Amino acid sequence: MKIQNTKETVFAKNANLSGSEFDDVNLQEATFRNVNLSKSTFTDINFSGAKFSNLNLTNVEIEACETTGMKFRGILVSELFEAYKRKG
Repeated sequence: MKIQNTKETVFAKNANLSGSEFDDVNLQEATFRNVNLSKSTFTDINFSGAKFSNLNLTNVEIEACETTGMKFRGILVSELFEAYKRKG
């Protein structure tokens, strides 16, 4: 199925959309619940203001990201990096 040049709300439940591609798509204020995104790739994504909870982050790699104000378990990531640098 191709969805192009449209503004529609999509409700997907008990669906297999594996292998799907999203390019230049606005998913602002979307809700993802009980979703399997394992082995997915995210590039040039705006997650500002997003909230993540109850995640399995096993073997996740994060690189080349802006982390200003980002918190992990309530602690600013910048503070975690500083503590890591001090520990040396």
